[in-house]
Amino acid sequence: MTAPLHEPTAEAAPSAAEEAAAAGAEAKAVQGRSLGRIAWERLKRDKLALAGGVVVLFLVVIALLAPLITGLVGQDPETHHEDLIDPLFGTPVGSLGGISGEHLLGIEPVSGRDIFARIVYGARISLLVGFLSAVVAVVLGTVLGILAGFFGGWVDSLISRVMDGLLAFPQLLFIIALVSVMPNQMLGLTGTGVRVFVMILVIGFFGWPYIGRVVRGQTISMREREYVEAARSLGAGRFYILFKELLPNLVAPIIVYTTMMIPTNILTEAALSFLGVGVKPPTASWGQMLSSAIDYYDSDPMYMVIPGVAIFITVLAFNLFGDGVRDALDPKGSR
Repeated sequence: MTAPLHEPTAEAAPSAAEEAAAAGAEAKAVQGRSLGRIAWERLKRDKLALAGGVVVLFLVVIALLAPLITGLVGQDPETHHEDLIDPLFGTPVGSLGGISGEHLLGIEPVSGRDIFARIVYGARISLLVGFLSAVVAVVLGTVLGILAGFFGGWVDSLISRVMDGLLAFPQLLFIIALVSVMPNQMLGLTGTGVRVFVMILVIGFFGWPYIGRVVRGQTISMREREYVEAARSLGAGRFYILFKELLPNLVAPIIVYTTMMIPTNILTEAALSFLGVGVKPPTASWGQMLSSAIDYYDSDPMYMVIPGVAIFITVLAFNLFGDGVRDALDPKGSR
């Protein structure tokens, strides 16, 4: 008698835990990523941009905590140390401009003020002018650029001609002439406060046409897109389309041009202070320190090198970070 044939056994049903794991894996596989997350992942792969961002953040912290930092090292930007100055040549006693454990970056010729403390306080002026003038330029450029690109016609022609005129205007000469006739007191500000306020307004005012042109061109290319036509067909008003449909899509280029504009503004402030129409002594400024160092570049070169390196590192960090942000927000970028 032959052995009975074995019936095929039914395949074991998956357990509830396995089904949940499979569902979770499938959901994770089809889960979309936001534009912000994609941009952040792109930015994380750019090591130079991240290094630039870290330096920028470090400089901002230094500027905000300047009194605390100088207090920790026991120095003040206005205190004179004539006892550490050679009475014959007016240069710091010792090597490398008087660098020591007490004065980390040495002291200034003649006055003997601590260079480290003045560099730290100078970061406040440079970053304040750089950031706030960029904010002024971005606000004006975004509003006027989006209006010109969306409405077109005489509005576009008028704003475009104004932009052309400002781009051709000698900004540096105008600021020099304006600051030289400004009163010492204005709007509750005095001395250096007046000059900083004027620099912020003028640099920002002459900077908005650059971002205005970019915003205008992007608006022209987007105003006939399908989502804009859909909003019109649903009865949306002009200002709703401007600020709810177009403006969110302009955030990426605005952020990119803002990060690229800040280092230019920092260089402009340094140039104005170098020429003597920016921040006046005793307020610390990197450009002003470079101007004072001209007379001592041979006998005390460190006095010129240190503020020059501070400006170089700051501008380089902003440019590296700006390049990384541009590549991260560009959907057609190769990185």
